[in-house]
Order: sequence, then C-alpha cells, then structure tokens
Amino acid sequence: QVQVVESGGGLVQAGDSLTLSCAASGRTISRYVMGWFRQAPGKEREFVAQIGRIDTNTDYADSVKGRFTIARDNAKNMVYLQMNSLKPEDTAVYYCAGNPGALTRDYGRYEYWGQGTQVTVSS
Repeated sequence: QVQVVESGGGLVQAGDSLTLSCAASGRTISRYVMGWFRQAPGKEREFVAQIGRIDTNTDYADSVKGRFTIARDNAKNMVYLQMNSLKPEDTAVYYCAGNPGALTRDYGRYEYWGQGTQVTVSS
C-alpha cells in the first residue's frame, strides 16, 4: 500500500507560481500512475494532471494545460506539480493519488490518496 502526503500549498496572488510536492511511502511509486486532482468548495473533485510510470507520458486538464507541469522522481518517491500563472479559479484543495492501472482521468480508479494541500489564489 502507498501512503502519500502533499505539501507546498498556500495563499498567493493571481499570476504567481507554486510547486506542490507529494511524498510517497510504503511502496515504490514506479508501480503507479500518479495524478493530481483538486476540489473546490461545493464542487466535484476534478482531474488536474497525471503522469505515467516513466515520465514521458503526461496528461493535463484543458484548464491547466500550458500552465501546470507534473513531474516524478521515482528514485525519491516524489511527485511534483509546478503551477504557473495561477488564477483565482485554481483555488482548491489539491490531492495527490496513485493508480495501479492505466492512465485515466477517473478519480475513482485511483486508490491511494493524501489529505490534500490548500491552494488559494487571490485576485
């Protein structure tokens, strides 16, 4: 089983950047597709980005494409989300999760979830 802990969230202004980190333990993340999801108050959890077991295969939600970059370091058991040009609509709790199957945007397929880290973007 994989345990993940997210960090790096905070309060920033529109246009700023943040890098979220996801530290995994228990098993090597090299076995898993890793993804970032987010959930704003009163909204459904939504897909943000995912990365395949080797980092050449990435996928982004249209709303973040070109602004966010997902990366992984299997040796360190870490996953990152670099977020640039942040917008108020990016405000949410961001979650890291692991999926033992194929790449998918369906959060129901992800089995290992952290507690999340809050990102708040002021206008």
